Amino acid sequence: MMSDDQAKASHRGIPQNTEFREFIASGWANDDRAPTPRAEVAEYAAQRRETVSQRFPSERLVIPAGGLKVRSNDTDHTFRPHTAFAHLTGIGAAAEPDSVLVLDPRPDGGHEAILYFRPLAPRDSEEFYADSRFGEFWVGPRPTLADMESQLGLTARHLDSLKDDLAKDVGAGLRVVRLSDPRVADLVHSIRDQARLAESVQQQQEAEAQAEADEELARYLSGLRLVKDEWEIGEMRAAIAATHRAFEGIIAALPEAVRKGRGERWIEGVFGLYSRHEGNGVGYESICASGDHANTIHWTKNTGDIRKGDLMLIDAGIEIDSLYTADITRSLPVNGHFTDVQRKIYDAVFEAQQAGMDAVKPGNKFSDIHAAANEVIARRLHEWGLLPEGVTLEQTLDREHGGWHRRWMVHGTSHHLGMDVHDCQLLLRKDYMDGELQPGMVLTVEPGLYFKADDLLAPAEFRGIGVRIEDNVLVTPDGCENLSAAMPRTSGEVEEWMARIWAS
Repeated sequence: MMSDDQAKASHRGIPQNTEFREFIASGWANDDRAPTPRAEVAEYAAQRRETVSQRFPSERLVIPAGGLKVRSNDTDHTFRPHTAFAHLTGIGAAAEPDSVLVLDPRPDGGHEAILYFRPLAPRDSEEFYADSRFGEFWVGPRPTLADMESQLGLTARHLDSLKDDLAKDVGAGLRVVRLSDPRVADLVHSIRDQARLAESVQQQQEAEAQAEADEELARYLSGLRLVKDEWEIGEMRAAIAATHRAFEGIIAALPEAVRKGRGERWIEGVFGLYSRHEGNGVGYESICASGDHANTIHWTKNTGDIRKGDLMLIDAGIEIDSLYTADITRSLPVNGHFTDVQRKIYDAVFEAQQAGMDAVKPGNKFSDIHAAANEVIARRLHEWGLLPEGVTLEQTLDREHGGWHRRWMVHGTSHHLGMDVHDCQLLLRKDYMDGELQPGMVLTVEPGLYFKADDLLAPAEFRGIGVRIEDNVLVTPDGCENLSAAMPRTSGEVEEWMARIWAS
């Protein structure tokens, strides 16, 4: 077992006698289901695996899905497979815990893709009725080996054969994505240690080289997701459209959230409802921040009241069943209308966001997006007299010795987006921040301004106001497409949007 160990209660029991086992195993209809149809994603996943195969010829590559994580005592968190595993198999939310993808080198070149998992147990097994963690009676049926092969177009084997299969011909090279499942990583390390001892290789040097090789594999698989294929872009559109509908549900629920008290939780719940109905769930912990809470960049406690006159910052995204997620932020006036001060700050952030979007085009660096938005933020703060006396716009924009304006926008303006909300994070700086934008990349553009209630360097009328606007954009051959453009962005459009939803 590779999932976390659960505590087992000794005071519970299920009949174990032969008579009961024979009775519960009998009287079930024959399973005459047709073979699982080939998934649309299977072709795309096979192409991704072929790219990996060419990069690591003649090496056995181990990509675990990860296991169940204990939430409390004998209950688990909802399982979500490791992103590299999901990307290379095409299995999304339906992935089985403890599964492992192995790319096994063929003697004549290339790799065979083998998926190891725990298939459906027969109904005359004890697991069927007695295993509350994996048994069909408790958690529902799992696919069979034939189901998985038919659906994904790869070879499927029982998880029990993984250890022996990995131990064959280790001399050809063996790499593992370590962090996705520590127990599988330990198994691979053990197999490699045994091989080194058998070959009398200097163990310490070889172990260090293997660690570097594993890191290289993980980094490569992270970077493999930088440029999305046609199928992935379609999934991103679907996730964003679902998130749009959820935001409209939030707007409709705002008056009730104000009335009930602890409204941030109410709004979080509304978004969660849409997320579970339209997809697999939330792509990350939703930020539902009213008033001064909006000035905490990652406010996920969502315990506050929502008051008329406040702005409410909502940063949330739906992860659909394929595990692709949106990441959208809107700052909404709770009563439907911005005050003059709120509008002034909001419009400055919108101007910065548009500057960032204008910088999204092939040939530019990823860091150019932040630089463009950052310049607008700095200029507005300078015009408002918030920078220290004597500090010029050029001085604050100096990367080595400036940065005073960053007091009011401490975060970056963009990140890659896909199966992870912060996707491709294992890349080195030269490949991420200094990387060149290419068609097919999906990014966020999300500047903000944050004036904490106790910020004595901010004008009194600014204090307690936080604004962020975030959209998801696709790099195209001649610029970019705002995939979330259907969601109003300007202050006037936001007011009209809210009024329209409330009227209906």
